[in-house]
Amino acid sequence: MQAVILAAGMGKRLGKKTQGHTKGMVDIMGRSFLERSLDLLCTTTRLTRIVLVVGYEAQEVKNRIGTRWKEVNVEYVENKDYEKTNNIYSLWLAKDYLELEDTLLLESDLIFEKSILQRLLESPDPNLAVVDKYQSYMDGTVVKMNKRGEMTALISKTHFDFSEINSYYKTVNIYKFSREFLREQYLPFLEAYITAVGKHSYYEQILKVLLTLEKRDIKLLTLHGEKWYEVDTLQDLRVAEEMLCNEGEQKLTRTSARYGGYWRFPRMKDFCYLVNPYFPPQRMLDEARQSYESLLRNYPSGRGEIDALAAEIYGLEVEQIVVGNGAAELIAALLSEPGWGKVGLTLPTSQEYSARIMDPNSVLCFHPTGNAENPFSYDIQHLLSICDSVDSLILINPDNPSGNFIAVDDVLRLIDCFYSKGKRILLDESFVDFSSEGEANSLLREQILSKYPNLVIVKSISKSYGVPGLRLGIVASSDIQLIQRCKEKLPVWNVNSFAEFFLQTFPKYRTDYREACHRLAQARESLIRELAKSSILQPLPSQANYILCKVLPPWISSRLAQQLLLSDFFIKDCSGKLGMKNSPYVRIAVRSEEENAELVRVLNGFSSGEHHNLPSHKS
Repeated sequence: MQAVILAAGMGKRLGKKTQGHTKGMVDIMGRSFLERSLDLLCTTTRLTRIVLVVGYEAQEVKNRIGTRWKEVNVEYVENKDYEKTNNIYSLWLAKDYLELEDTLLLESDLIFEKSILQRLLESPDPNLAVVDKYQSYMDGTVVKMNKRGEMTALISKTHFDFSEINSYYKTVNIYKFSREFLREQYLPFLEAYITAVGKHSYYEQILKVLLTLEKRDIKLLTLHGEKWYEVDTLQDLRVAEEMLCNEGEQKLTRTSARYGGYWRFPRMKDFCYLVNPYFPPQRMLDEARQSYESLLRNYPSGRGEIDALAAEIYGLEVEQIVVGNGAAELIAALLSEPGWGKVGLTLPTSQEYSARIMDPNSVLCFHPTGNAENPFSYDIQHLLSICDSVDSLILINPDNPSGNFIAVDDVLRLIDCFYSKGKRILLDESFVDFSSEGEANSLLREQILSKYPNLVIVKSISKSYGVPGLRLGIVASSDIQLIQRCKEKLPVWNVNSFAEFFLQTFPKYRTDYREACHRLAQARESLIRELAKSSILQPLPSQANYILCKVLPPWISSRLAQQLLLSDFFIKDCSGKLGMKNSPYVRIAVRSEEENAELVRVLNGFSSGEHHNLPSHKS
């Protein structure tokens, strides 16, 4: 068995990274792509030789790799016409080697796990293409297969049909070919294609030609969670670096610094950011999908129409509500307004508020006394006790990250007390729909707002309604002047067409939403029970879509978050959070029952001493 690696390309999309380097020699986490691939090849199988097809900056490759790699001879084929040709020509230049013996063929811009090569070599099938189930972030050649695992179609970019993506598999660009297949089928067609069509195509085209002859000699080796990535752009490079990172602290820092975009890591389970996994329903998604092109190509309505849609949903007057590009945009606009005076703020809490208060010296931080069940709990009496010490109060109910909840009647008492003294209350109800009584616990009602003009309510639609990608939030109050000033701070088009469509269609799905919140509350209670059985975590009571958990010795919160991330589970380490510095707590989002069960299974594995680190390809 020999290995042939195509490494002649210039990698222009990597910009300065490939100035003076071919793509395969670009450094990634302290080692080049080529060096990583060579190490894995040499430790997985006994190779007779490694053939590198080089072109751009060929001498650098030869200088760094040399003629031996871990006792395996390295030989070179040079594509001097690399600027004007594609990889079909590079492969053709290596044809003399391909006739000699069975071959592993791969490209030089890949990261992949050792286990992929092991499965490839252990398979009795002589001709295999490694593929993975197609994901939205993938680019390039996709294939289809039959029930016998044989390749039946090779789909180019021009013939890609999004309606068929469930049947598509992306080629990983790692192949195993027998000597007989190469000599009798592949190479003759490669020679004919080069002669008839030219040097400017890709070697997958030969597989496509063979399929037209109803050849079924190539089977597909489908991955089952093994990690790999093909790097074409600088963004790809950043993603690949995070995938390769096996140092827990660094990986957690990198992942946290992204603040989202985790759809590019389809195997990662995001238990950090807070959403509703049971809404929107499939029918609502299908309705939006049908309108996608129209929404994409047209301007959304102006701010006034968007506010009117939200007012209808919540039964408010349009003058009482303003819609933002996420609650964060509105919190910044609100707290930049005068009139808040000395602000009471319970710690720990969402740092979006403490970070946006204009004068940090005007904040009175209130630390709950707690109880045996929940050290971060507080009730109406605690809040009433600071009424005379502040000019306004920020209350998140349920609170974040503690999940502490104050009943509606008590919140109304608090609002009434502050109102009688001419003081404001900012009430954040982003998570209230997940509480035991659901929407019945919300004070987002016209009669309450009209009665208490000192009350300002914030609600993150992204968190409650399961649409964080839309970036929607609202602020409501009968302080019309305050609402108007907030509106004036926002651009006319601060909300996109997709968000507008969601607000427009939501009333039809209100019943589905209530059922979704009820399902999440059930999932939360089930997850609390399961986590309580763990020897690692002690969950606190919660009325939100997350659970604050104390990490039990000998574990510490940061180490647990790091280890879980190495197993593709991302949770929130709270040890650096304001009001929780160095405390042994993590916050875990509630997701679907299936995902929650996966997390519990991994935690139980930690309890029993099992290892859940990433595979050895990271070394």
